[in-house]
Amino acid sequence: MLMKMWGAVSDWYDRHYLATLVITTAAFGLQIFHLYWLFTEVILKKFTGESYFVFPENLTIVYVIADYLEIPALISTTLLYMAALRKGPKTKAILYIFLLNTQWLHLFWITDSIVVQTFSANSVLAWNSAIAWGAILIDYLEVPVIFEMLRKIYDERAEIGHRVRVRLASTEV
Repeated sequence: MLMKMWGAVSDWYDRHYLATLVITTAAFGLQIFHLYWLFTEVILKKFTGESYFVFPENLTIVYVIADYLEIPALISTTLLYMAALRKGPKTKAILYIFLLNTQWLHLFWITDSIVVQTFSANSVLAWNSAIAWGAILIDYLEVPVIFEMLRKIYDERAEIGHRVRVRLASTEV
């Protein structure tokens, strides 16, 4: 029964591959902003004592929401790669599934707030700092996946453009 359900989900992903790819990549694109914040507000501040984050602090809730859109992106991207595995084992897909799913450790155990608190209180070499640096590394493990998703969008750009034009043409009167 579980295999039948997985087959149905995988078939749906195959039929809606391009739409899923575009939406998932857009959600992951927001992570680039999060990684920018992490670098400019946390890492550089740790080393220089000064924040280089140029966006207003009073929009923190927007930044947090953007960060947590990572959750549906992680699920969707994992399912995309698992659907690709159905066609045969691929080392890159297995590696990306692993890199993606290390994010759960960061999201639910070593959160950004713990990293910020640790860095504001401890030296660079303390044990808690080592865990915080590990969390930062985990956060950046998604970068290769983001680039791969962008590459896939680029490779499929002609088909995506064609489908958009067909949809727009069908809505015109």
